Amino acid sequence: MNFVGKSIPKIDGMAIATGKPVYTEDMVPPNALVVKLLRSPHAFARIKTIDTSRAEKLENVACILTYKDVPNRRFTLAGQSYPEPSPYDRLILDEIVRYVGDEVAIIAAADEETAEKAMKLIKVDYEVFEPVLDYEKAMGHPSVVHPEADVHCNFDIGMDKERNIVSSQKIEVGNVEEELEKCHIVVEETCYTQAQAHGMMETYRAYSHLDHTGRLVVVSSTQIPFHVRRQLSRALKLPASKIRVIKPRIGGGFGGKQTGAVEMFAAIVTLTTGKPAKIVYDREETFTATNSRHAMRLKVRLGADQEGFIRVVDIQGLSDTGAYGEHASTTFGVVGQKTLPLYNKTKAVRFMGDVVYTNKMPAGAFRGYGATQGTFALETAVNKLAERLNMDPTEIRLKNLIKEGETSLVSEGIRLGSSTLHRCIEKGRELIGWKDKYPRLEVGEHKVRALGMAVTMQGSGIANIDTASAEIRLNDDGNFTLLIGSTDMGTGSDTILSQMAAEILETTIDNIIVHAADTDISPYDPGSYASSTTYVTGMAVVKAAEDLKKQIVESGARILGVSIDEVDYDGLKIITVNGDNEVTLEKVAELQILGFGGKRQLVGNSTYGSPVSPPPFIAGFAEVEVDKETGKVRLIDYVAVIDCGTVINPNLATIQAEGGLVQGIGLAMYEDVRYDERGRMTTNNFMQYKIPTRKDIGNIRVVFEESFEPTGPFGAKSIGEVVINTPAPAIMDAVYNAVGVRITNLPITPEKVFLAMKQM
Repeated sequence: MNFVGKSIPKIDGMAIATGKPVYTEDMVPPNALVVKLLRSPHAFARIKTIDTSRAEKLENVACILTYKDVPNRRFTLAGQSYPEPSPYDRLILDEIVRYVGDEVAIIAAADEETAEKAMKLIKVDYEVFEPVLDYEKAMGHPSVVHPEADVHCNFDIGMDKERNIVSSQKIEVGNVEEELEKCHIVVEETCYTQAQAHGMMETYRAYSHLDHTGRLVVVSSTQIPFHVRRQLSRALKLPASKIRVIKPRIGGGFGGKQTGAVEMFAAIVTLTTGKPAKIVYDREETFTATNSRHAMRLKVRLGADQEGFIRVVDIQGLSDTGAYGEHASTTFGVVGQKTLPLYNKTKAVRFMGDVVYTNKMPAGAFRGYGATQGTFALETAVNKLAERLNMDPTEIRLKNLIKEGETSLVSEGIRLGSSTLHRCIEKGRELIGWKDKYPRLEVGEHKVRALGMAVTMQGSGIANIDTASAEIRLNDDGNFTLLIGSTDMGTGSDTILSQMAAEILETTIDNIIVHAADTDISPYDPGSYASSTTYVTGMAVVKAAEDLKKQIVESGARILGVSIDEVDYDGLKIITVNGDNEVTLEKVAELQILGFGGKRQLVGNSTYGSPVSPPPFIAGFAEVEVDKETGKVRLIDYVAVIDCGTVINPNLATIQAEGGLVQGIGLAMYEDVRYDERGRMTTNNFMQYKIPTRKDIGNIRVVFEESFEPTGPFGAKSIGEVVINTPAPAIMDAVYNAVGVRITNLPITPEKVFLAMKQM
């Protein structure tokens, strides 16, 4: 192949490096109103009175809006296909505030200084309630986070809001308790994963204006332009036909911008005043008033026979969704979906538990989306089981993991289409030096080095739900325009999709113009999430390119006066098989548009959705050094061997993998969203919230063991999310192998390691 499988530079790489790309704030007109938000100082309260009179008298204040001034229709900010499985439990502004940072009033002024001054003049009297801050005590708590009667779910997700339960789930195949009784060994482990901040470079931001026809135009740094349009339509009681959403360049998202956090505030100011308006969150607002990873408690029980076959997997969970239920049920459900199929020699499996409301910042989508939490718990238990069975952790996995062509108890008879996970394990233990280093080596009087490992799976889009469309036009001068609705967040997806189109059309990358994510122009795409872009949008692009190529050949054959069986196409021209006549692609385009064939521009179209979500796999291996005197853990080496099907662009795939691994290392060792006793977030800036730097992560090695996924474009699967899942359990196991303590409450800090060693 000419382009697929090649490390083509990002089509916008040089522009990014030289500061040329246009981000949301770069596009704001100079006369735009500045929007600021007054936020609640209380974790749970009702607004008794709110006085905006002094603030409204300030010169250059355009408007101040409270809950009395905005539509009273509940909605969800979750960027999910309709009907959303997230509850409609939000208002633009509500009389009840449910976490420190919840919005109380919208202030719009000519400049930031005036808006800030006006904010300080607003007087609010609150009736303060007892907040629900511990999610393990949320069920049955005297305080009900959502007492209102108009919370709505599109279908039954097991909500019992009077008990602060957003969602309850249970999946069971076989009789877990009965099979556990038959097992030779049963291990149990309870793991806690913390809330994690996305930490993207570009904070949340949007601006809005009315076009010449009076339609609302919203420009936003979002992963989900089409879903944002639907959210705005519902929240503002405005027909979707009156709304246009445009996504310019995005400075990172990691799932955070799968929530429509800011667009409605700028939009309602524009609708109220008729003027352009912009809202730009500062770093503290991004930390405290958007969304984070769901914190979870997961209890795992594994049962195995004497030969080391895992016969039972039982996972019981509790998830903290915070003040609102965006992604509450789906993230929790993925915990089971991406763990139960992994070890398929089972006779009984179960996943069950609850998602609860608390008076903390809402949780939402985050890279890994439940699989990260589930992998930490399951793989920690598998490593513990291996020790109890006196088996090598790599060998117990090679013995039990699902293989290509096999099914599992929860896969409903669908066979695994592709997997090289067993080869990934074998390659990884070779690269890390497993034979020589496992489990530990003393390297000094007080320091020891040790190894740990884990495996994981994810998905590629959401089966039977995610549907993407693509359109490719042959332009009058012979080049192509690729229209897509997916959003490149810096991942290079525009480049990868161009590679696929170029491969089919036998042209060059430079000959393809990419236009992405404008709801007026782009074909529908759910957005960039759920590891869907390469797999789902990619297949739509492939099929659209094939459609266009067929039309080009048919048109060329008509021009030459022969049948399509008598011509060949080489990307530049259509030529008769005998070589005595030809027509260039430019001429075909010119004649199609300007005269020949009924003046019809050639356009390839496709809409694609998959009935399956083929999993990518990773085997991750960590080498750590632990100081036995202080408990400090240093990551020396991390090896990730990845099966993402065909690697469309090795350089971009490697960068994706490295970035995801670093986020996983942050979850494992550093990052922790923390609150004080009043519900105020204490980790609200990068001085207090530690993310790993280059010095913290040691050596990272990424290797690919390609499979061929028959349902994917050119055999490809996803890579964006799966890469974050293995560091936490692998590093945790390495620390255990070093000093004999299992830190099952993330992150693994020196204090936790030191205190656990003292208690041995």
